[in-house]
Amino acid sequence: MSPQPNPTVVDSSSVSVLSGTATAAAAELVGAVKRFGAGRSAVVALDDVTIAFPTGRFTAVMGPSGSGKSTLMHCVAGLENLTSGRAFVGGTDLSTLDDRELTRLRRERVGFVFQAFNLVATLSAEENICLPLTLSGRRPDDDVLDRVVSMLRLGDRMHHRPTELSGGQQQRVAVARALVAQPQVVFADEPTGNLDTRSGQEILGFLRSAVDLHEQSIVMVTHDPHAAAWADHVVFVVDGRVHDVMDRPSADSVLDVMKVLAP
Repeated sequence: MSPQPNPTVVDSSSVSVLSGTATAAAAELVGAVKRFGAGRSAVVALDDVTIAFPTGRFTAVMGPSGSGKSTLMHCVAGLENLTSGRAFVGGTDLSTLDDRELTRLRRERVGFVFQAFNLVATLSAEENICLPLTLSGRRPDDDVLDRVVSMLRLGDRMHHRPTELSGGQQQRVAVARALVAQPQVVFADEPTGNLDTRSGQEILGFLRSAVDLHEQSIVMVTHDPHAAAWADHVVFVVDGRVHDVMDRPSADSVLDVMKVLAP
């Protein structure tokens, strides 16, 4: 499915929830500050960020190198703790969870897709897909597993190990692993970064379909305007703050903004 044209850029100072949010946010940051180090050497990666990511939407996060976009995703996903402020997943305040509860939330309610495929070499594709559920002591829903495997065209690869799969196929397994538990939100960090153009477009198409056909919520960090154009919204991060939000992005409109933001 091709992205929608006619982007709208909104001043983020007046917007904390992306347009199209009719229900509770899939994930949210409120007054989020993330500081690394202390004293004069301290680096502020997030500087009082408040933003909510809509349920059932595909949101891309972009910004110059070192802008804080990956830190933003890691904090809202519970992979890193905030220095101050709050992060929510599906209405759950992550700061109220102990380490065990946070691990369970990430395993059961959040899906992850990274640039590195992070597959277990000794497991088959099917075992890798089901691994988060297996670790939680749960069995996959057969209908959901069949649907995800069919959508990602992995039916004839389920018994192959990662070394027997191409890079694009390995990332499809990683996407299936993120989707099969039906998480409240999927976080994708440069999911096409290690792929050729064709494989990357396939992965973005699968993510788009998960949103359009199955109402999945996806937040994707990317540096690629063409990847961002698959999203419903693009959040631009600069110096640890949300600078702008664009609805209905196109590759050209995203590139125009990034040219202005580049140092």
